[in-house]
Amino acid sequence: MPPRTLATLAHALSVAPDLEASLLALAESLSEVDRFAQLALVRFDARRSMLVDRLIPNVDVVTRQRLETTFDHLPTRERIGVAAGGSFVEFGDHSDEFAQLFALAKLPDVGWLSLRGIRFEGQLAAILVLYETRKFFGTRSSERLAPAAALYDLAYARFAEQEARGEAVRTLEDVTQRVHSEYERKLGLLEEQLMATTGVAHGADPERLVTLEREAAKAMEDARRASRRADAVEATVGAAVEQLEMAHIELHRRSEALRQKTRTIYLIDRVLSLDAETKDPRGMVNGLLTLVGDDMGAQRCSLLLHIPDENALYLAAARGIPTNVPAGYRVPVGYGVAGKVAATREPLLVQDVAEAKSHPLIRDELFTTGSFISFPLVYHGALVGVVNLANRAMHGIFVDEDIERVRLLGLVISLVATQARLADRMLETLSVG
Repeated sequence: MPPRTLATLAHALSVAPDLEASLLALAESLSEVDRFAQLALVRFDARRSMLVDRLIPNVDVVTRQRLETTFDHLPTRERIGVAAGGSFVEFGDHSDEFAQLFALAKLPDVGWLSLRGIRFEGQLAAILVLYETRKFFGTRSSERLAPAAALYDLAYARFAEQEARGEAVRTLEDVTQRVHSEYERKLGLLEEQLMATTGVAHGADPERLVTLEREAAKAMEDARRASRRADAVEATVGAAVEQLEMAHIELHRRSEALRQKTRTIYLIDRVLSLDAETKDPRGMVNGLLTLVGDDMGAQRCSLLLHIPDENALYLAAARGIPTNVPAGYRVPVGYGVAGKVAATREPLLVQDVAEAKSHPLIRDELFTTGSFISFPLVYHGALVGVVNLANRAMHGIFVDEDIERVRLLGLVISLVATQARLADRMLETLSVG
């Protein structure tokens, strides 16, 4: 299995179905750093100030154990640092002693214990426990795991939000049920009193009848008040559930934004790695086109590079275009869609192919989606080329947000192509071929 990067960890945490799955993903990242270190997640009950549950990942299973240990057992300085959250707190020479507090297995050598508090809604909710062999030289595993632990904080907040929402709904349902039961009980008493009143003979004591009528009226009023309280509780339940749903939607939006950012970082890393590892210009242009094409789901795409001496573009790499359009095909700047995009240096989003019938690379039956993006590649004011994206997977349509996604990748591709003299080298390769 390839090493887990922050980007892949962020994706694994965003799709994890539950807390156990997210903890296994974090443990896999730790194994890339130190496969002998022990990792645990300890749940904290703020109302009782107790450490209540310990979760330990083991290969593909998470084991749970009740702790029921007070948080005050930790030293004051370390306890304050853990409660603040945000970073690992080290226990130094007392590591082995406090590792027993968390029921961790003793290491063969001297151990080093580090704790990181995880906060939710302004208070401590859980603790990440890392127990590693003490290193006298080199970086500790806790320092190398710190970025991954920061990502895990976000994932834990998502599951804590879901758990809090479920608990709130259950509590409000219990309150509603109790009010409803009380309402039914008083209605039953009222029915009994009414039945007793109805069965009294005409010669009954008038004072007794008046007393029963008063009691019946009082029972009716109590029932009305109980009904109003039940309605109020139901309204409160509805409002609380709506607020929780809005909070869940916002959390999902933030998770999606984080996923998009980590995806962009991953793609930039791939572009820079491709530049560092690939010497062949043909392999580099194909690799750059594949990265942007796959990210945008474009089944048909092309990369045209600029020839300064001729003020024209030439086809350097393509995927899914007609076979009669060869590599090296020239497009004068200012002509056709790609040439006009090169001249204006402004991206073009077309959602109806009828708007761009003059494009030299789409006059065929292979163009199927009716939408494409033509984006200029510019570096320090100099034209580098144009990238075209079409035939989105599942017949999707490109939208305005896609322009921004292409923009960042276009900047990195422009930088790499300029620094590597990719336009000249690729042109030489096509001439020799």
